[in-house]
Amino acid sequence: MRGRVVGQHWYTPYVFMLPGLLFYAAMFAWPAVIAIQLAFSDYDIVHPVRFTGLDNFIRLGQDPRVWIALRNSLLFVLMFLPLTVIAPLFLAMLVNLKLRAIQAFRMLYYLPVITSMVAVAVAWRYVFNREGVVNWLLGLFGAGPIDFLLDRHWALPTVVLLEAWKNAGLFMMIYLAGLQAVPSDQVEAATIDGANAWQRLLHVVVPALRPTFAVTLVLSMLEAMRAFESVYVLTRGGPLDSTLTLGYYIWSKAFQDYDMGYASAVGLLLWAITIVLAGFNLLVTRRRDG
Repeated sequence: MRGRVVGQHWYTPYVFMLPGLLFYAAMFAWPAVIAIQLAFSDYDIVHPVRFTGLDNFIRLGQDPRVWIALRNSLLFVLMFLPLTVIAPLFLAMLVNLKLRAIQAFRMLYYLPVITSMVAVAVAWRYVFNREGVVNWLLGLFGAGPIDFLLDRHWALPTVVLLEAWKNAGLFMMIYLAGLQAVPSDQVEAATIDGANAWQRLLHVVVPALRPTFAVTLVLSMLEAMRAFESVYVLTRGGPLDSTLTLGYYIWSKAFQDYDMGYASAVGLLLWAITIVLAGFNLLVTRRRDG
């Protein structure tokens, strides 16, 4: 029969999927199983694993630093989402214009995404310190100086701003792909009907980008909840635990205190929260699409 692959078997697709499945099992699935096992155990790298049941989770409920880290992580999400879900849309609309050398602008906006977070954080550490560029600019207007990384009120917003700047190019490219898929005849029809640019955005572009918004929301929440590198380089969770996130707390318990079992329990808490947030976003998106 025309179009039929001769000799095709039911297992043929799985053969092609096998390398990817093996890589996923080795790098993600198996470590996840080990982490779940350690969450119910006491393990400090030196001594053998000892099963302790729910002790780590009972301890988690009584640990005030866990709840400080959870509060900071949720605040991180609330500050991070507007900067990575709303602002990149306007940036994508800018680079979607038919202008000369627009490809160069897209590359410049995307460049921070492929730059090492450690390198970016080190540079921002000098930008935001007491003698940095930001305080120099504030001094021109008679303000400052502000200890952005040493003031407990400014430290977390500064880290959030760095993370948002670092990832804005990624979300810009996602929105750019969505914008280029918006039917041009709908935009032209709205223009002919007298809709201005703001009305076209609200009534034509935004409804067409609902699936894209769902993707950016999930990616933004996951990125915010797992924030670690920027916190590690800039503040180490300080001052006074004001930037202590769940990601950094897990690392500190695992690789500073060598309390692998308890770190795995906190990791399961982080995993559960991200699943709940992603599921809530999916539920809301499906209801709106329905």
